[in-house]
Amino acid sequence: MSPPVRLIAIDIDGTLLDPQFRISARNLSALQNAHANGIEIILATGRRHDYALPVAQELGIPVWLISSNGALIRSSAGETFYTDRLPASTAVKLIGHMEDFRGNAVITFDRPGHDALVLERVDELTRSISRWIESNAAYIRYVSPLENALVEDPIQAMYCGTVERMIAAQERLRQANFLDEITILRTQYDYRDLCILDVLNRDCSKGHALRRWAEQQGIPREQIMAIGDNYNDLEMLEYAGLPVIMGNASEELRQSGWKVTASNAESGVAAALEQLFGAGFQPPIEV
Repeated sequence: MSPPVRLIAIDIDGTLLDPQFRISARNLSALQNAHANGIEIILATGRRHDYALPVAQELGIPVWLISSNGALIRSSAGETFYTDRLPASTAVKLIGHMEDFRGNAVITFDRPGHDALVLERVDELTRSISRWIESNAAYIRYVSPLENALVEDPIQAMYCGTVERMIAAQERLRQANFLDEITILRTQYDYRDLCILDVLNRDCSKGHALRRWAEQQGIPREQIMAIGDNYNDLEMLEYAGLPVIMGNASEELRQSGWKVTASNAESGVAAALEQLFGAGFQPPIEV
């Protein structure tokens, strides 16, 4: 098989994972087959690397991960290609500017252990992302005031809450006098009444990270397929020569004119690959 696509970049939540946060057997088979046929697989996610790694390991193939919405590119084997940290000085300004949203804030660092994630308190976050809090409890440290944790440059800052609460947070962010120092990316799940605002270094996104990796590998954008479902996937989808959005993507994203595959409940990733490579796209190995 000599496909025109040499690299496939895939979002995790709402795309690769089904609504129960699992990889379907069909998606798993399709990605293993793509790898067996020489196609590079990259998982591009808003999750931090260590939180995304178990998903990558479940695929059973070596992959690279673009994590924290483009701030870090690291392989499933632990090799780091690129890191784009948010300057601590900018993070201090951000926390002060977002005074009324301290209870929604999470600071992420690229370091192992108990203090990879730093919060001031958990009450507001528990209402919106209780599953995330539970899954990451071993990596969370509480520091008040939050500025005291900024002894090094973090990977990113994150604000989480209800859609209404984060609309207010986004409006507050737009009033900052340091907008030229940051990138603001939104991920929104209306059915969960959850919105996440990621604040990263200037010009940091999944799309910028994908371009950086592809250029280093000598892969033209025309030979890249990207699959996503949310607003934080936009730059990645715009860069790829073959952008595909999930059937569960918001109506706003569906107006882009990009190809739409099945939903994440219907193995939309596999459906997109099967359509690309034909009905005979079958895994050469047992799954």
